[in-house]
Amino acid sequence: MPQKIAPELLPSLADRVRYYRELGIYDFYRRAGSAAGSVDADAPFSATSEALLTSLQTQTTVALDPRQALHLIREDLGDCTRCKLHKLGRKQIVFGVGNPQAELMFVGEGPGADEDEQGEPFVGRAGQLLNKMIEAMGLRREQVYIANVVKCRPPGNRTPERDECETCSPFLLRQIDVIKPKVIVALGSVAAKNLLSLDDTMSNLRRRWYDFRGSKLRVTYHPAFLLRDPRQKAEAWKDLQHVMEELGLPITKRAPAS
Repeated sequence: MPQKIAPELLPSLADRVRYYRELGIYDFYRRAGSAAGSVDADAPFSATSEALLTSLQTQTTVALDPRQALHLIREDLGDCTRCKLHKLGRKQIVFGVGNPQAELMFVGEGPGADEDEQGEPFVGRAGQLLNKMIEAMGLRREQVYIANVVKCRPPGNRTPERDECETCSPFLLRQIDVIKPKVIVALGSVAAKNLLSLDDTMSNLRRRWYDFRGSKLRVTYHPAFLLRDPRQKAEAWKDLQHVMEELGLPITKRAPAS
């Protein structure tokens, strides 16, 4: 039978693995028939520190309540230097904001200048439009959770590059696993393609539901795009009405104000 480590010991064990990594120790081995050095006695004979740490982090966050778990993920992220964005002008990490037990989660691509300044996602002009979209659904910003694929502002608000998304997205996936939203709305093609691992057009990505990590996922236009092309607001509102139906919210004809 698998021998699981007591939940209260997981944080300290994760800290120990980080310590060994800082010393340059990256591989761990256990003796056959022993649970030492492994979270599960039936796990493979050896494991890298990265794999073991990921396993410990996942089990730790599951054992905590959502607010504590999100705080732990933020601590694990630290003053992140994992990709080049940390040395390309970012002022601070923009982690995420909202209800840790939200039924609805919005995911964008990355922080802009206002977000980088304030440390909170979607607070600029696009964020103001997103607030109106949320209010038109009959909700408040405080009731949902908002995050991005990457946590640092790309220089000049350029599109996040593939390696930046791949480095940062595990933290987003951990946020999703903790919050367990009923519905995720991917805002724009960058968020949609990275979450779904699909390379397709927005017209093909929209208008359907996806099963994603225990949640339903819908794709719609990014608020910044809607500011550039207001003609697409009606289409985005159709997407949100499907989300409202899935959440059991009253369907109204009131579209977000311009």
